Amino acid sequence: MTVTALDPRTALVVIDLQAGIVAAPTEPYTGAEVVARSVELADAFRSRDLPVVLVRVSFAADGADDVPGRTEAGGAGGPRPEGWDVVVDELAGHPGDLTVTKRNWGAFHGTGLDVQLRRRGITQIVLTGIATSIGVESTARAAHEHGYHVTLATDAMSDMTAEAHRGSVERIFPRLGETGTTREILELLARTHG
Repeated sequence: MTVTALDPRTALVVIDLQAGIVAAPTEPYTGAEVVARSVELADAFRSRDLPVVLVRVSFAADGADDVPGRTEAGGAGGPRPEGWDVVVDELAGHPGDLTVTKRNWGAFHGTGLDVQLRRRGITQIVLTGIATSIGVESTARAAHEHGYHVTLATDAMSDMTAEAHRGSVERIFPRLGETGTTREILELLARTHG
């Protein structure tokens, strides 16, 4: 289903477009393509005085705040390079933007994201970022559970494999909200928000 509505108080929430994540190989879109489309959306939101939230993932140097628990895939392991958690230059540097630092896959658990959105009267979020099936999907699930309308910009997100991206877009996202391309969302934003 194509996106049909944007509430008067909609925020753009950008997931993990930071140096160490954008540089990794992704499919079906490159990190540069995801950043470029997210920038288009962010510029459009800012020009209409709608909030832009830049979410980044970061951990203490000693790993003390890494997510605990055993997994078959294992942990990230080892120290991360300096600056891996810095939001990319193309999106950074806008004083009105909110920055949220998370230590989990999703942007709601353990952060002030919900409070920041509610204080601004936000009822809907548009999501972009990397990785589709991890940070974006986890945030979309939590947003849906918190009662937000969720819109997912499917060409402004990517994953480690095209199959993982497609699985979220085709099977999970239709149960959490509406999907659309960057162009479709920008057109709807222009029609509904001037």
